[in-house]
Amino acid sequence: MTMNRVQFQPGLSMAEFMDRYGSDEQCETALIESRWPAGFACPACGRGQSSSFRREGRLYFQCSACRHQCSLISGTIFEATKLPLSRWFLAMHLLTQSKNNVAALELKRHLGVCYKTAWLVKHKLMEVMRVREDSRRLDGRVEIDEAYLGGERSGGKRGRGSENKVPFVAAVQTTPEGHPQFMCLRQQPLTTEEVAAFAARSLAPSATVISDGLWCFAAVQRVGVEHQRVVTGGGKASTELPQLRAINTMLGNIKRALSGTYHAFDFAKYAHRYLAEAQYRFNRRFNLRSILARFLRAAVLTTPSPASFIRGAEVGR
Repeated sequence: MTMNRVQFQPGLSMAEFMDRYGSDEQCETALIESRWPAGFACPACGRGQSSSFRREGRLYFQCSACRHQCSLISGTIFEATKLPLSRWFLAMHLLTQSKNNVAALELKRHLGVCYKTAWLVKHKLMEVMRVREDSRRLDGRVEIDEAYLGGERSGGKRGRGSENKVPFVAAVQTTPEGHPQFMCLRQQPLTTEEVAAFAARSLAPSATVISDGLWCFAAVQRVGVEHQRVVTGGGKASTELPQLRAINTMLGNIKRALSGTYHAFDFAKYAHRYLAEAQYRFNRRFNLRSILARFLRAAVLTTPSPASFIRGAEVGR
């Protein structure tokens, strides 16, 4: 059997990570270079001349032109954190390099923090992934299907009518031969209006969508996308059709990863972030050595998300 080069790539080892980012000073340097790759630029006036100082151990910059002061982490996802940068970097490394998902409880043990802190760190980093992937658009050959997170409540309905099932749309861009390239996952109701909105947001007009016979997927044609129906007939055999092999494989992997890592989470409230985490890692699986640096850049470009926003998250924010 031919070796899968994506799966067997070396990635960034823990030893290399510690050599590069093992101290807070190293993390500060990396954060400065990522936030201001062309040199410091004042958030207020855009000028480049500044002086620096420390306040309670935190690095600050003062613009020489307008005298505006900002900390290294202000205006980023790290804003107002009391956690050392080295712990944030370790969390980012674990979430981007792990083949499987990393639960907040496992993150708690790795970081040496309380569960509440680990949960908040994980959700802030997943929010970075969600924001970064929000503009993803698929093109070419695209397989699409619906799926559900959650399960039956005691005494509740089974299947699509279950009160605890959260529907989401999954789409994967493939090569002409059907090999997966990129994917989009979006938590949303399975109506013609919502599917049309998904197509307008996540599919290029030149895409060709292949779906099963579910009625709502015909709505992709409203935005000019070509639609090909493959009537599967249901049952196990329908998941083995070559026309939909990529999407069925991807959905199986996602569900196994979620069920194998998380014992429980509020599907209706947080599913959009867990889906974004899966999408972000899948779409950057080709070069694991660069994923941390790219993720750091995304983190410094993501506006602050206070705990009140993270815990009170609503779909579509």
